[in-house]
Amino acid sequence: MDIRKISDQFFVAPQITEVDLADLHDKGIRSIICNRPDGEGADQPTFTELSHAAQKLGIEMRYIPVSGGMVQDENTEAFGSAEDALPKPLLAYCRTGTRSATLWSLAHAKDMPLADILIAAKKAGYDMKGVVRRIANGGKTPLDQADASYDVVIVGAGASGISVAASLKSRLPGLDIAVIDPADAHYYQPGWTMVGAGVFAAEDTVRTMGSLIPPNVHWLKSAVAAFEPEKDVVILDGCRVVKYKRLVVCPGLKLDWGRVEGLVETLGRNGVTSNYRYDMAPYTWELVSGMTSGRAVFTQPPMPIKCAGAPQKAIYLSADHWTRQNTIKDIDIQFHSAGGVLFGVKDYVPALQKYVDKYQIDLNFFQNLVAVDGPAKKAWFDVSRPDTPVERVEVEFDMIHVTPPQCAPDFIAVSPLADAAGWVDVDQATLRHRTFENIWSLGDVMNAPNAKTAAAARKQAPVVANNIVADINGRAPVSQYDGYGSCPLTVERGKIVLAEFGYGGILQPSFPRWLIDGTKPSRLAWLLKEKILPPVYWKAMLRSHEWMASPEKISAR
Repeated sequence: MDIRKISDQFFVAPQITEVDLADLHDKGIRSIICNRPDGEGADQPTFTELSHAAQKLGIEMRYIPVSGGMVQDENTEAFGSAEDALPKPLLAYCRTGTRSATLWSLAHAKDMPLADILIAAKKAGYDMKGVVRRIANGGKTPLDQADASYDVVIVGAGASGISVAASLKSRLPGLDIAVIDPADAHYYQPGWTMVGAGVFAAEDTVRTMGSLIPPNVHWLKSAVAAFEPEKDVVILDGCRVVKYKRLVVCPGLKLDWGRVEGLVETLGRNGVTSNYRYDMAPYTWELVSGMTSGRAVFTQPPMPIKCAGAPQKAIYLSADHWTRQNTIKDIDIQFHSAGGVLFGVKDYVPALQKYVDKYQIDLNFFQNLVAVDGPAKKAWFDVSRPDTPVERVEVEFDMIHVTPPQCAPDFIAVSPLADAAGWVDVDQATLRHRTFENIWSLGDVMNAPNAKTAAAARKQAPVVANNIVADINGRAPVSQYDGYGSCPLTVERGKIVLAEFGYGGILQPSFPRWLIDGTKPSRLAWLLKEKILPPVYWKAMLRSHEWMASPEKISAR
């Protein structure tokens, strides 16, 4: 018998038999819903036969038959009422379990987020994409028509979304474009490292979203619930339907704070901080500037994460401050990384290692943060060295800077756009979706093997814009992305190791080596980070001024 768990109190199974009932009873099932009409299969026991046998075991049964592929609104209502009334745990069955999983999904449309429903069903082996619009509509069958239609719809108004909207408008001013994003504010996230070091003020890293959306681009201030790429449709919260001719997907990624036990409850107090949140970065500086002795722990989770160098930036800038205050001799600095190397591109490791040695940073590789107890000032790491059993270690701290686990947003991970790992599946050169030819993706959420940085998005936006314009004109892709990413590693206040690299870790310096040697700490690179890049971001990148971002052309064959 194939029993599949949807929740702690609800299970689904294909057709059961009288023999299975005793096993279900032993497993604690107290009630059963039959969703398969009698007589659908020649070898199928009737509901009455099963019900009589179940009654002898003390299991209550209900009959809510649904013909295959014909789940009606009234079926959902009856299922929901039965689920509420019946004792738990509850099992529902049909021929394969799909109808039962569908009924459960629709019945919970009003009390669970759509993504949570899709995830639960998917984990049990059931794909609910065929009823996603009904789930978004509270479980009811919606009208099959679009509320709005555009030439290009862009999901996400972060660095990638606004940049590609501006780039498209500069190429085809008459293009009818809509950007979908529920946020009121837009953040310059690369600046938060500097906020955590007392260099930038937090308010200098934020603008209102409305001030940045390009002119004549529609801003749909809503969250995306789901995608129906076969129908060229995006479904918004409330089951509003937006139709597109071409779609760009770039909502960023999800910071999964909840994956570390106890972190959410203590973040922002008890010495627990993170530069990965706008409201937490000032607390980092408060802790660093006030610390004169004790243990400072810095963490890095498994890849991928946005700006893979950011966890180290926090360490170096903190250590530099303690060095200048002459307190570093009394501070135990520890870096706990889930990875096995200091930095993924070996050319930059020697310069970074010198600073590790200078600041006497204790490196702890293959260590992933799994729990934090803020009041007790303790953290726990799972140590997963190659060919070695996982070991859990406890570490005490006076302050801890946490880089949270990161993943694709739920509405992306459960969508038809995602690969097996949950990221938007694109061709890494053209950034076009591998399955749906009128969809592109850029930024943190797509699965190209590049560094997830704002600098990468700056290079990707013109590629996507050029290729969409080519597609509109009936041409093949004309531009390709080479994997460029940049990570200005702030090794001390006033010096930066400017890491610039593409696919495969190949170095891609933007400046002559005599001007900035990216493999060595540079004062000019610091000036670039502190004074030049913020205005370039606000006034150039987000306004289609593609300074040093011309995409590589695809060679004619």
